[in-house]
Order: sequence, then structure tokens, then C-alpha cells
Amino acid sequence: MRQQIHFVVDPQGWCCMGLIIFIWLYNTIFIPKVILFPHYEEGNISVVAVLCYYFCSLFCIGSLLRASVADPGKLPENPKILITEQEYWELCNKCNMMRPKRSHHCSRCGHCVRRMDHHCPWINNCVGEDNHWLFLQLCFYTQILSSYTLILDFCHCYYFLPLKKENWDVFVFRHELALLRISAFMGLIILGGISRLFYTQLMGIFT
Repeated sequence: MRQQIHFVVDPQGWCCMGLIIFIWLYNTIFIPKVILFPHYEEGNISVVAVLCYYFCSLFCIGSLLRASVADPGKLPENPKILITEQEYWELCNKCNMMRPKRSHHCSRCGHCVRRMDHHCPWINNCVGEDNHWLFLQLCFYTQILSSYTLILDFCHCYYFLPLKKENWDVFVFRHELALLRISAFMGLIILGGISRLFYTQLMGIFT
């Protein structure tokens, strides 16, 4: 399904989305460098584990970018209303435009959105009728990537065999424990928040 590009000018949203991209970059760079590649070279894990991590990371950032620029269901300035559907439309008292029921006006975006769920600063966009499924995709892939990262952090510390060919002159190995603790902390925060949000979204859909 073709989606229209929708870009919101909101400095707060840019900061929130920038923080998410930083966390994604951090784990995408350091997790393979500290865990995946060294253990793959020593035969502790297979190439499938490495490829799966990169696929999860790619799906996660792809869904983030798609959800952030997809049109959530912005109403046109002069909507064509059929006579048989006029009773299902109402006037917005903020932008003085006709809108279908269950639409809401977003103060950050400055327009009404069909079936608006909420404005999410983490994607710098509203979640509405046309991009709700993309937002659910983002939540799903983020849970997978966060869980995978936490599993790798745990296995590296308590399950995998100690690495034999570590170059302690490299920054990531000299500060390995600190980097893994930061990764685990961010993973727990992201997984807890996204899981709660994803559960709330699913319950809203089912009910």
C-alpha cells in the first residue's frame, strides 16, 4: 500500500527520535564488535546468529523511519463529503474544518487526523488510521531487537566461553563491561516501555 510522505517540524520530536536512533546505533555497532564477531571467529556461535541480529536491526530502523514519515491520516483542507455521510462528520473547533467522527486535532501537527490514537514524540508523528499498522510493526521489531540484545549480553557474561583472542588495546575490549552494562540498561528500559505500549495497543484493537 502506497503511503504519502508526512514530515512534522517539531524540535522536541527530533530530539526524541534522535535519542532512539542513537540507542539503535550504539547497539548495532558495539554488540557485533564486542560479542558477535569475536565469538563467531572462535566458533562459539554460528553465522546465523550474526545475520539474524543485523536483520532484526534493519527491520527495526526501517519500521521507525516508515512510521515517522508516513501520513497518519491527515484530513484535506476541502474534503468531499457525500450526502449520505454528512451525519458522520462534525466541525473541529480548533481548525474550523469538517472531520469524520473519531478524528482528533493534534496540537503539535496542527491538523486533524482520522482515528488518531496519540501523537508519539519518539517517531515525531501522530499515530492514526493510515500509519497505525506501521507503529505496531515498530513496537514488534523493537521488542525482538531489545530481547535479542539482552540475551546476547547475558550469554556473553554467563554462558559463552571466554574469548581467547581479545586485543586489549582496542577501546571496546578495554571497556567491555561498561559497554555491556549500558547496552543492558538501555535494552531493559526500551523493552519494558515498548512491551507495555504494545500490550495497550493490542488490547485497544481487540476491545
